[in-house]
Amino acid sequence: MKTNATPLICLAWLMMLNAGIAQKTEQTAAVSYNIKWEYNAHIPMRDGVQLSANISRPDAEGRFPVIVDRTPYGKNRKPFFDSAAYLAQRGYVYVMEDCRGRYDSEGEFKPWINEGHDGYDTIEWAARQPWSNGNVGTTGGSYGGWDQMFAAEEQPEHLKTMIVISMPPDTYPAAYQGGAFGLQALDWAIIVDGHTFQEYPGNLAEAYRHLPVSSMDKAAGRSMPETLQAWTQHETYDDYWKQRSYLNKLSRIQVPVLHIDGWYDSPDATLENYNGLIAQGATLPARSRQKVILGPWLHSTFSSSKVGDIDFGPAAPIDLHAVSLGWYDCQLKGLNCQEVYADGPINLFVMGENRWRPEKEWPLKRAQLTPFYFHSNGHAGTRTGDGSLSKEAPASEPVDIFTYDPGDPAPSTDDPAAMGARSVLDERPMELRKDVLVFTSAPLTEPVEVTGPIRIKLWAASSAKDTDWAAKIIDVHPDGEAQRLQDGILRARSRESVEHPSLLTPGKIYEYTIDLLDISNLFQAGHRIQVVITSSNFPDFDRNLNTGNSNETTAETQVAKQTIYHDAAHPSHILLPIIPK
Repeated sequence: MKTNATPLICLAWLMMLNAGIAQKTEQTAAVSYNIKWEYNAHIPMRDGVQLSANISRPDAEGRFPVIVDRTPYGKNRKPFFDSAAYLAQRGYVYVMEDCRGRYDSEGEFKPWINEGHDGYDTIEWAARQPWSNGNVGTTGGSYGGWDQMFAAEEQPEHLKTMIVISMPPDTYPAAYQGGAFGLQALDWAIIVDGHTFQEYPGNLAEAYRHLPVSSMDKAAGRSMPETLQAWTQHETYDDYWKQRSYLNKLSRIQVPVLHIDGWYDSPDATLENYNGLIAQGATLPARSRQKVILGPWLHSTFSSSKVGDIDFGPAAPIDLHAVSLGWYDCQLKGLNCQEVYADGPINLFVMGENRWRPEKEWPLKRAQLTPFYFHSNGHAGTRTGDGSLSKEAPASEPVDIFTYDPGDPAPSTDDPAAMGARSVLDERPMELRKDVLVFTSAPLTEPVEVTGPIRIKLWAASSAKDTDWAAKIIDVHPDGEAQRLQDGILRARSRESVEHPSLLTPGKIYEYTIDLLDISNLFQAGHRIQVVITSSNFPDFDRNLNTGNSNETTAETQVAKQTIYHDAAHPSHILLPIIPK
């Protein structure tokens, strides 16, 4: 589902500049408008359903560009009013709309199903209003990213640009990472289970442990056949997911997009969209005028410098309002485009060094893919074991063996306030478990920058017909603190395909590729690079029951004996994109 293409955008960038697309830099005097508000305006859809929107606009004569923001989370929340007021004061109309079936909008909410034509109808409605000059942009975060993508693929005539924030992956990988089901889907399904925000009054920990997973909603006192039950009945990338995919229609998008995301959110989705659009966008602007901002953030935490236990310094936060205004001024008014694109198409934050840096492509062409191999004398279990990590390839080494019991899975280490996003908490307590293998490098003698997609090549055998392999890359500080950078999981039956899974032959050695997503981190001198291997990351992901039966619709479990190989014939390693000095 991911792309690692490195598009050659320099030529397109030069063509854009020569064509004058980003050249217009005329300045206008700063204008601060009074605001006129309209609440619960009814916007008709093509099937007669009325969607409800709040509209803020300059209280002045004339026509203005319009920003459309569609959400299932309620248009009356303070952040939306703040954004609407900020842009209206600066000469924009802001249309904040409840999605179909949510809050004040009519109809039934069905995730992903209606967003394309509802978004199209809303954009074209906004373009026809007497206060509109016909130039429409969109914005939105999280589900609002899906909203925008589906609408843009309908190719509304008056859509000129988008700002996509904290973009989730495509629908299937948003639910299943590496074939493993993300249990935060239960939290989200509860939130949207009705017209207004729904909240579970108790602790979801018991519901997470409920088996089968497909009736987890009932364990939480709900019945959600259109969401959680449907998702768990479609474990593979089948027609259900293909019909709900935005990624397979990315080539229909015609407009420039500003992508904003965090390293501890879904950078893989953001970068996949960026690469996909510059490779196959429907127009030259779509292919040549994309821009990415990637910072050290969780899900939509752009104003904070601290994530979990780590403070990334005063440069980390951004002013999202100001960034958005600059983008819209360029794309909708033709102002200051050189300033918007001055730092190139990609602006990324290098964690550890804690500074921003412009880049021209992803992955970086100058990255040197370097394997760091696993080593041990057969006792890599726990952080006090003898597991090590080095550039030296293994020769003859004993295997590492651990037992994975679905009844006692290795726990996720996440900040509960992160709403399911990857966070930054000390991993040391989890590393004391006997079912966790830990491979750690010697202290680095000089800084090492790792920027790019991270992969693990693992040779392993299991006594089970199916199991999971979970991995993490960690920056170990001199005081011992283990800062997680990224993690990944692979359901063994999905090792070759999430569309056509295949079970294991117990005891047979297989080669696995575990995707740890994307990072940019400078491991400082004195720090150590660490890899953790185990067979669960619960409750971020559901447990593999080890039986070979459905992990979502059955409840029987088995204990599995797991064997990890790291010798000359099976050189298990992590592949790191190292940036030369």
